[in-house]
Amino acid sequence: MYLATTGRRDASPAPSGARRRVSATVLALGTVSLVTDVSSEMVTAVLPLYLVVGLGLTPLQFGFLDGLFTGATALVRLAGGHAADRGGHHKAVAGIGYALSACSRLGLLLAGGATGGIAAALAADRLGKGIRTAPRDALITLDSPPDGLGRAFGVHRAMDTTGALLGPLAAFALLWATADAYDAVFVVSFCTGLLGVLLLVVLVPGGRREPRGATTHRVRDLAAPLRLPAVRRVVLGAALLGAATVGDAFLYLLLQQRTELAATWFPFLPLGASAAYLLLAVPAGRLADRVGRCRPFLYGHGALLLALGLLLAPVPGAVLLVGVPLLLGVFYAATDGVLMALTGPLLPPGRRASGLALVQTAQALAKVGAAAGFGAAWTLWGPRAALLLALTGLAAALSGASRLLPADPASGPGRKPSGSGIPTGPPSGSEPAPEAEPYSGSEPASGAASYSGSEPPSGSGPVPGSEPYSGKEPSS
Repeated sequence: MYLATTGRRDASPAPSGARRRVSATVLALGTVSLVTDVSSEMVTAVLPLYLVVGLGLTPLQFGFLDGLFTGATALVRLAGGHAADRGGHHKAVAGIGYALSACSRLGLLLAGGATGGIAAALAADRLGKGIRTAPRDALITLDSPPDGLGRAFGVHRAMDTTGALLGPLAAFALLWATADAYDAVFVVSFCTGLLGVLLLVVLVPGGRREPRGATTHRVRDLAAPLRLPAVRRVVLGAALLGAATVGDAFLYLLLQQRTELAATWFPFLPLGASAAYLLLAVPAGRLADRVGRCRPFLYGHGALLLALGLLLAPVPGAVLLVGVPLLLGVFYAATDGVLMALTGPLLPPGRRASGLALVQTAQALAKVGAAAGFGAAWTLWGPRAALLLALTGLAAALSGASRLLPADPASGPGRKPSGSGIPTGPPSGSEPAPEAEPYSGSEPASGAASYSGSEPPSGSGPVPGSEPYSGKEPSS
């Protein structure tokens, strides 16, 4: 059972019991995400079917639109991360993103049947998501110990996914109760989104504040985290795998075609993946904390590879309806929060949001190309050829990413992994080392020590491509 800690962590090492807890901030952010996802999923569950079947868009056009919205989200992630790091305004920037997404539901209500208005409202929703994601994830990393980040992200993502499960169910219930009155869905979604913003204001404490002038945050320094070799390798690995990732909307359309599922049941296809994600997010995060975060991240993409193969295999429709959503749930549980848990400890607190935004942006932009490419292949050569190309591309990307990503040894509680350049914490009875700023040539945050850039002593076995890191993560 996960309990909330209400105070800041003191300098002494946490007892073993405390290691099993997640902070009050993580639980509060999870609650906000749960409510916001209920609002979001109420109006997005039927979009793929509505655009392709209802409006008659080709898969190429759908892939272009999906990629366009994803690209817009990716670009504002950098701005959101940079703004959050300037003075540590993580909560304020995240709140702007949540508020923008809530107002987009009102835009859907006012747009009526105008395609341009609907597109603008959906774009606003994606922009809001892009703005809030990096500051929110930075708050989680700043309020959790490095060896518990996988668990913290697992708990948050499980709560977030609960909202993704409840959203389509709420929309279905509303449509059934109001005789298909979509305006009612938009109104309830708008009110639910506003509730999420209110919960953020009331429950989530303010982000870490830096003294003015302690760290320079200039627009030209947006790529500063890439000076770290380990961060560069994570960015390249995430981008490579993103470029070979088929969006789940395409997979649901292929699943609907293979099984000849009635359109009425199409909105419920994501529920299977969400249920698997909900059940596996916390175990996947805890496993990542124990065995290292790179392996679960790669295994998650292996689950997506199996889902593509299953859609190509001559198996009964019932097997597809169970297997594909289950494998998609495994994919998200083992990759989404795990990637952030992998990247967070590699970044200094003053660059945490912008560094996470860089990884998220690289991955999202790569997925833009993947969506457009898969849609084009489907339109030109058919779904089977597109699936074969995607399967081959993902297998090659997995092979490349396994060599690109920095080694990430086990870091379970009470264990100091051999060969790790990232200690799990100070030894019992000793004072923790000060938080380090792993940038050379830049001004460190107040009270932080700079990295010397020297190699660890011989025999310590540094992780290839990683920077030495000392000390515990500060609470937000």
